[in-house]
Amino acid sequence: MLEELSITGLGVLESAAAGFPPGFTVLTGETGAGKTMIVTSLRLLSGGRADAGRVRMGDEKAVVEGRFRIPGERPEIVSILEDSGAQLDDDDTVIAVRTVSADGRSRAYLGGRSVPAGVLGRLTGELLAVHGQNDQLRLIRPEQQRAALDRFAGPAATTALQRYRSARSRWVALLDEVDARRADSRELAQEADRLRFGVDEIDAVAPLPGEDADLAATIRRMTDLEDIRTSAAQAQSLVSGADGTSVVDALGTVRSLVESASDQALRDFAARVEEALTVVTDIGAELTAYLGTLPDDAADLDALLTRQAELKTLTRKYAPDIDGVIAWRDEARRRLAVIDDPEGAIDELEKQAELAREEVAGLAATVHDLRSRAAASLAKQVSTELTGLAMGGSSLDVSVTLLDPDDDRLRIEVDGRGTTAAADGADRVEFGLVAHRGARPLPIAKSASGGELSRVMLALEVVLATPDEGGVMVFDEVDAGVGGSAAVQIGARLARLARRHQVIVVTHLPQVAAFADNHLVIGKSGGGVEGRQTSTLTALDRDARIAELARMLAGLGDSETGRAHAEELLTTAERERAQE
Repeated sequence: MLEELSITGLGVLESAAAGFPPGFTVLTGETGAGKTMIVTSLRLLSGGRADAGRVRMGDEKAVVEGRFRIPGERPEIVSILEDSGAQLDDDDTVIAVRTVSADGRSRAYLGGRSVPAGVLGRLTGELLAVHGQNDQLRLIRPEQQRAALDRFAGPAATTALQRYRSARSRWVALLDEVDARRADSRELAQEADRLRFGVDEIDAVAPLPGEDADLAATIRRMTDLEDIRTSAAQAQSLVSGADGTSVVDALGTVRSLVESASDQALRDFAARVEEALTVVTDIGAELTAYLGTLPDDAADLDALLTRQAELKTLTRKYAPDIDGVIAWRDEARRRLAVIDDPEGAIDELEKQAELAREEVAGLAATVHDLRSRAAASLAKQVSTELTGLAMGGSSLDVSVTLLDPDDDRLRIEVDGRGTTAAADGADRVEFGLVAHRGARPLPIAKSASGGELSRVMLALEVVLATPDEGGVMVFDEVDAGVGGSAAVQIGARLARLARRHQVIVVTHLPQVAAFADNHLVIGKSGGGVEGRQTSTLTALDRDARIAELARMLAGLGDSETGRAHAEELLTTAERERAQE
């Protein structure tokens, strides 16, 4: 719910602020006073386009600030607040701010945090719906009519449509893959040749895992084989040689001497000598084993160098090391298994695409059935509302027909008929207006006047409003082109809608204004700063409402006749609201 709205420097509004209680609030005022600026400010809070031309002449920027009460049962709204870092006040309200500077720059703030205008729009989009004359014109578009029907059809239709869209996306992806396979046959052949050459080259060398590292170590040893052998043999002889001068023999003599000493301090060395003897004995054994691993001569070195060159040729082409080369070959073989049988791969894809097409067709049929059933109910309920809005014998016709099968690629069968799987289903939804009983329905885009469009849109909103929906609904000149009894009925319908929503209406009709729970008037005065016009926003009590209604009736102002007429109108509206 919108609790407060503050506007500074927007249009003719120098500074205005007002509270918006629950229920039906009406905004009235003389032409040019700035009523539309209220709607403009709410559109800015909804993330709408910032227009520097709306900034009040002479001001640096326009500022719109709204305080919204956040319903706790709406997790999607709470999620937006948490993701943006916005802070709720202690009373579960959040402040949304939008500024527009005179040079066109725009800023948005939510709960004390700077956010993109789109984030602000996401939040207020969940809370606020603004219906202006442009919105009424959008109602003539087929996609808007389809969206209204889907909204009426409820969660079942929403779920079915989501499943349809997901299935259609998978199907289109498969069709794209089939087309790509067929179109890229030459490129695939070239790729296969390149992969096959690489696999054959690697197989001819037949590398083993880790062979390059092992070979490099062996070659390093063989390059200095004799020096290595001499050093190892001398070391082995010194450690455990048979000439009586080995380290092992010397340590054995040391052990005997310290063990037989009469001094305990000298005998204490025995354990450490024993440990050293064990270590040196192990070194001797290991040196002997090492000598056994050395080749007898370097005759095989050339062969090893040749093998190393072969491996390096592979690592230069395919991977940094031989293990990577082997992995490349294995992956190439898997890729070749697909490329070498392109027709088989395409046939498999086409089978998958056919199964996906059947799934899409089944889901399209489900969506079509749900829409068809909802269409009759929607038409009936809206027609009932139209009767109450003084549209005589007019009624709404909602037709749901299958699209023409004009796209062979996306052709499906629904109920035995060919159609096209479009992004939002296989249906064409069209609202038609039946002028009188027995008349043929004509598309509202061609047959409905501006006033009739206003009433059709209002009737739709009344029907589509669910008891637990809540939110703020703003109507700008919804009563355009109507008057008399039709205006009274519009006021009554708006009052009924306000039982389930907070409703804010900009109107010039006293019959509509009389049904409001709260009445705000926008006044204008000249001679402000630098002679500029200034507008004010004022909440009216009952006596002031009577005066404003008298002005709206015929410019009668505070005359006794005007006030009497206005009071009668207000009393009648209050009585009707109380009886419903």
